[in-house]
Amino acid sequence: MSLYIPQTFNDYIGIVILCMAFFFIVFTYLKFYLPVINFNDKHTEGNIPVSVIICAKNEEENLDENLPYVLQQDYPHFEVVVVNDCSVDNTEGVIDKYLMQYPNKLRKVNIPESDNYKHGKKMAVFIGIKHAKYEHLVFTDADCKPASNQWLKIMASHFRDGIEIVLGYGKYAKKESLLNKIVRYDTLTIGLQYLSSAIKGNPYMGVGRNLAYTKSLFFRNKGFANHYHINSGDDDLFVNETATATNTAVCVHPDAFTISEPPLIFKHWLLQKARHFNTSPLYKTAHKVMLGWIYFSITFFYLSIIGLLIISPHLWMYGLTVVFLKYIVQTMILHYATKKFGEKDLKFIAFFLEPLLMILYIYITILKKIKRIG
Repeated sequence: MSLYIPQTFNDYIGIVILCMAFFFIVFTYLKFYLPVINFNDKHTEGNIPVSVIICAKNEEENLDENLPYVLQQDYPHFEVVVVNDCSVDNTEGVIDKYLMQYPNKLRKVNIPESDNYKHGKKMAVFIGIKHAKYEHLVFTDADCKPASNQWLKIMASHFRDGIEIVLGYGKYAKKESLLNKIVRYDTLTIGLQYLSSAIKGNPYMGVGRNLAYTKSLFFRNKGFANHYHINSGDDDLFVNETATATNTAVCVHPDAFTISEPPLIFKHWLLQKARHFNTSPLYKTAHKVMLGWIYFSITFFYLSIIGLLIISPHLWMYGLTVVFLKYIVQTMILHYATKKFGEKDLKFIAFFLEPLLMILYIYITILKKIKRIG
């Protein structure tokens, strides 16, 4: 039994670091995961006119599948503006098909292909906003479908009492693969973080799959002018610039989620994550520090376990105890989080997905440093 008692200075240092790492990660869970779990999404009947904006580039299959779900929303006064962004497939044909069925609700805006002028999604979003009839704008993607026909009603109902931004949650469809579980766990934890932070009065990002803001806010802040040179960031960078504690609301009603088809190829997900990594360095300093703390606390926990086992392997029981305690805290929090966001199958495998995700984040960062990705 004496083998389990610290015997050297290094043993004591290892245990102190391990305890610090445990408290750091529990603090992170409680501060950045718990607020949205305890949040009661109160909404009233929304009836303000709303423009839904969808930018589509070579999205004929996704539009044909998902556009009807948007057009059939149970809402009295809305339009859907689909921006056909230089598509070379039958995207325009799909839009035209639904224009015949919904002539008073659907509008098409074409951006022609040009060899002399290249642009990213931000130009398409800008053009969609310019063509929108109404002040209140709701954004989603062509590969997304609303979780219910109440999506628009619930999102729009949050535009009250000076609210100019509504942050929604966009989840991914469930598939039977490890990549799918990684993608959905990553999406869940990011959602917990940005929604919890907004609830606590510190909004820092949103996702274009499910986001709403006003046209006047967009033009008052000169749109994407400050980051137009960055291909991505039409959602998170704009929110990071313009969102405040008083002008931002959070919508986490399950009927107001959107559901997207997940990436099926690992490389595609890596590229998607790399694009997000391009925008986060442009966040406000306080937000970068906050996100840095989250990823530091998680990484530090696993490194402290590894360090203790290397330096003082006879103290493995301490490491195992801390891992077990952390697993209990994490599972308790994720029990409610996965229930709230409809991801129950992730609860018991989070202990495996979390360190794997941190390794993948480091891998993506290294690839970006050597210009292999992003």
